[in-house]
Amino acid sequence: MIDRTDPEGAVAAAAKRCSNWGRWGADDVRGTMNFLTDDKRLAAAALIRRGVSFSLAQSFDMDGPQKGWRRRTNPVHTMLDTGTDAAAGIQGFPHGIGGADDVIAMPLQCSTQWDGLGHIFDHGYAWNGRKAAETVTSLGDGFTGIETVAGVIAGRGVLLDVGRAIGTDGELPDGFAITADHLADTIARQGPSAQVGRGDIVLIRTGQLARTRRDGWGDYAGGPAPGLSFTTADWLHTTEIAAIATDTWGFEVRPNEFDDAFQPLHQVAIPHIGLFLGEMWDPDALAADCAADGVYDFWLTAAPLPITGAVGSPINPIAVK
Repeated sequence: MIDRTDPEGAVAAAAKRCSNWGRWGADDVRGTMNFLTDDKRLAAAALIRRGVSFSLAQSFDMDGPQKGWRRRTNPVHTMLDTGTDAAAGIQGFPHGIGGADDVIAMPLQCSTQWDGLGHIFDHGYAWNGRKAAETVTSLGDGFTGIETVAGVIAGRGVLLDVGRAIGTDGELPDGFAITADHLADTIARQGPSAQVGRGDIVLIRTGQLARTRRDGWGDYAGGPAPGLSFTTADWLHTTEIAAIATDTWGFEVRPNEFDDAFQPLHQVAIPHIGLFLGEMWDPDALAADCAADGVYDFWLTAAPLPITGAVGSPINPIAVK
C-alpha cells in the first residue's frame, strides 16, 4: 500500500530495499546492464526465427510532442547543402558532382531515448553512491556517460502488452498505475514467451501512443499517462532485468501516486537499482505481430549514440523476430 502523504519515506524505504550499490564493485558504471552478459546475448540470437524486423522509434522531427518543458524542444532539422544548390552550380565541386548535407539540433531526450545512469539523483547522490555534483558537471557525466553502454544494449527483448491484455480496446486510460500483479497477469495471458528474467530488455505497451496518434499529441509530453506504479520498484529489482522501456513520455504513472512528488520511481530505479529506462518507444507494429503469432520475445538491439558524457541518448531500437 502507498501512503500518499509520505513520498520521501516511500522513496527512502524502496531505495534501501532495492539498492544495487556496490553489487558490481565500487567503480561500476553499467548498473543493471551487467545482467546482459555475452551468454545471454548469444542465447537471444536464437530468437530470430522469421527475420522480420520492426523499428520501435518515433519520428525525430518538428512535429513531435515537445512543448518546451525544461527547455526540451522538438528536433530542428536544417539543410546545409541541397539539390537546388547543386543545380545552381554554387557548391564549388568539379566535373558535375553535387551533394546534400544537413544538421540537426535537439535535446537528447526529445523522442525515443534511453535515460542514462547520470540522469536522476536522490538527495544529491547518483548511481552507485557517487556524489551527483562530482558525477555530472558542466562537462557532462564523467563516470556513467551513455557511451559506457553503447556497445552492450542488445539481447532478448520481451513485450508486455498490458494495454491489450487488460485494457479497453488495447489501451489503458491516463493515470492507470500498472502494478506487479498487472504485469504477472499480462505474462500469464501472453504465455511462456513473455516470461521475464535476468538480462532481459522489457518493453511495456500501454496504448497511450496509439491513442495519441488518433487524437493528437495533447499533453503526451509531461501530462497524465498510464505507467508503472511506484510499487513495481521491487519487481524491477528482483527480476534482474537489464532495462525497461514504455510507449509513454515518463515511464511511470502520471500523475504520480503521491500528493506531492515528481517521478518517484525514477528516483529509485536509476540511482539505486542502476536501471536503464527507455521512454517514448513505439511498439505498436511489433505488438500487432506478437498478438498475431503469440510470440512475445525477440532479438532487440537498442544502442545509444556514444555521445561522451551524455546522460541520455536518442535511439532507433530494432526488434527482429
